[in-house]
Amino acid sequence: MGRTNELAELAGALEARRLVTLTGPGGAGKTRLALEAARAAAATWPDGVWVAALASAGDGSTVAEAVLTALGARETQVRGPSAAETVVRDPLTHLIEHCARRRMLLVLDNCEHVIGAAARLAEALLTGCPGVRVLATSREPLGVPGETVQSVGPLPQDVALVLLGDRGAAVRAGFRTDEDPAACAEICRRLDGLPLALELAAARLRALTPRQIADRLDDRFRLLTGGGRTVLPRQQTLRAVVDWSWDLLDAQERTVLRRLAVFSGGCALPQAEEVCGPGALDGLTGLVDKSLVVAVPDGPDGMRYRLLETVAEYAGERLTEAGERSAVERRHLRAYRELARAGEPELRGPGQADWLDRFEAEHDNVRAALRTAVRLHDEQEALCLALSMSWFWQQRAHQADARAWSAAVAELGPDPFRAPVRAAEPMPARCTDLAPPWPDEVLWEARRGLRLMVIASDDRIGTAMDDPATQEYLRAVVAAYRPGLPQLCRQPATMWFFARLMTGEFAGLAETFDAIVAGSDGQAEGWDLALLLLMRAKVIGQDPADPARPATDADRALALFRRSGDQWGIAESLSARGEEYDRRGRYEEAAADFEAAMRSSARVGAGAQVLVLRSRLAGLALKTAGNDEERADAERQLLEVIDRSEGFTGEVLSTARMALTRYYGAIGRTGPARGQLEGMERELSASAPALFRGLLAGMHGWLACVDGAYAQARDRIRDAVGLLDTMAHLVAPHLVADQFLCAAWAMAHLDAAEDGARLLGAYDSTGRQPGGFGFQPFDDQHEVRRRAESDLRRVLGDERYTRAHRAGRGLSGQEACALI
Repeated sequence: MGRTNELAELAGALEARRLVTLTGPGGAGKTRLALEAARAAAATWPDGVWVAALASAGDGSTVAEAVLTALGARETQVRGPSAAETVVRDPLTHLIEHCARRRMLLVLDNCEHVIGAAARLAEALLTGCPGVRVLATSREPLGVPGETVQSVGPLPQDVALVLLGDRGAAVRAGFRTDEDPAACAEICRRLDGLPLALELAAARLRALTPRQIADRLDDRFRLLTGGGRTVLPRQQTLRAVVDWSWDLLDAQERTVLRRLAVFSGGCALPQAEEVCGPGALDGLTGLVDKSLVVAVPDGPDGMRYRLLETVAEYAGERLTEAGERSAVERRHLRAYRELARAGEPELRGPGQADWLDRFEAEHDNVRAALRTAVRLHDEQEALCLALSMSWFWQQRAHQADARAWSAAVAELGPDPFRAPVRAAEPMPARCTDLAPPWPDEVLWEARRGLRLMVIASDDRIGTAMDDPATQEYLRAVVAAYRPGLPQLCRQPATMWFFARLMTGEFAGLAETFDAIVAGSDGQAEGWDLALLLLMRAKVIGQDPADPARPATDADRALALFRRSGDQWGIAESLSARGEEYDRRGRYEEAAADFEAAMRSSARVGAGAQVLVLRSRLAGLALKTAGNDEERADAERQLLEVIDRSEGFTGEVLSTARMALTRYYGAIGRTGPARGQLEGMERELSASAPALFRGLLAGMHGWLACVDGAYAQARDRIRDAVGLLDTMAHLVAPHLVADQFLCAAWAMAHLDAAEDGARLLGAYDSTGRQPGGFGFQPFDDQHEVRRRAESDLRRVLGDERYTRAHRAGRGLSGQEACALI
């Protein structure tokens, strides 16, 4: 079922070649496919299509006799002159004589357990019988010159679902996979699309629901029994299918197979050799030939090796039986700790693209290694792994992994920020530059770094700012370090500066970043300084005292990233500079930077960033479009980004949706604008920062003002200020100040015009310029401010407006928020 393409491929191979062997794992449907091909080709062969089932051949010496029997060509014994003398011809010779003048197709089914004899027979037939073609099925190739091997893989998911539905309906009338599509899809996926396994699962539908079957697949060998009584014993249970394959392996192949069970998501050859031990390559080669290991090309690492889930579970049982599990899991842990540790510096250099792909491919193995380290309470191995993965987790947006694993690993050792706090010593190199076991001070610095990762990945830290215990802990973080330590120029130790911000040592985020950059200039390595400059350029935005600084920071970061060969950093620096050009109205230069950034992002496979940059370009086009057609094209591009963003979250969707919200709001299409905001709100996770939720509430307030719904606008802006209050006042007070504009606009219409004028004065006293923090609520804040002032002057008159505005300039941020 569902093998149409494979059947066509097989028919073509049989026309072109004299020996075709179908290989594949047990239960993949090789015999069924061979018989379908034989039936389809029957008219082509004058002397017929013959099937020789070799499953019952006890050993290689009986293969030729089994084929003769299938052909109906077995001889009666011929007696010589003496009654005691018997003349017995060699069966293979007899077979060659029988077939020599015939034009026929011979199917040799189930050759794997007599592979040598089957190969000799096939070669003899091809040599002595020019009109014979052979179609063989086996779990490994025959290895005969001129052989064409066609792999019979698992069924695709959609075809597997059809088979499950068909077989399920045969055992339970009316069964349909759409009665529980999720469970049926899980069954097909976890059974690797193997037809025999699916048929055994379908047989269970007499007594179990699809969900009950899916939930029991961890014990699949006990569950999947009860195959048809008329089939071979080795096809009556799933365990028997795999037992048959296991029994055909030599000792080395068995050793490698059971040790492969510790891998998750496959492995590359270096790690297979390290974990499986001497002889791994030969064992892998044999297992690939025997269809127990799937090998596929995998970029810079050559072939990647993977077990089907059923085989992996079986191999895991054998590993435990052999008493090797603990030792092999230890080797797996060390192998992936070393891959991550040695590969982490490569994420910042010219080989970045290959290493990002390698880390992504091995991410499941790293998670498995971390689970092993945590289970064994091996603190140093776990610390080394988590710290080595930190930058990858940031680059590829694996925030959930960063949060979960940093918390789990931190619990393995003492908290370095609990009393008594141990002061940090200078650490010129990264902890992970050295493999464990570590000297004492390196271990303590690793513990500090890991705890700083915990703080950085905790979205709740902002809501706990007023908590005395949180403040006490942050003060302990501050006390552990002192200015001038070299590790403070690098992540995660740069988090120390933010701890100082959160304890009130710095007035705001701008001052914090200035301190970080000042402390790093002349001390940090090129890449580390580049990252800090990039962060300041992107996060702080325009400084009234130094309007050119964001572009200057981006320029410096760009030069340093280019020197290190870091394409991600190049793309991010170009993007930051492009955003600054955009804010200044230098649209051609902004577009050039976004396009160059997109090319660099594509080189490292940063698909999410490519979509973000496409959104920025389209948003730019909306501002600069000369006619309706150009605007419509830019709008289509943004909608296309949203359609293509499945699997991406965060910045990809928010950039596109925010650009459309601003555009629609600016032209009065508030319905579609709200639709985009509501889309963002649906996509927010439950743990989304209050800061971002506050920004969206402020956008709703702006749209309500555009609609003239001023009471609703004030309510939404009040919500925004409440959500932004703690963290925004601390790290980006301009985000709160931006809310004053629409609040003032609304108050002009709500018998609160004097308070509105005071709010406008408070906004103007900040020296606020459009942009900053990578976000601005609406494209033309000057226009919103103009509308607010015009409406306020109309209500109050010039004298009252001027007096209230002057009074507002003396308000603190908190006093201004109280007016709302």
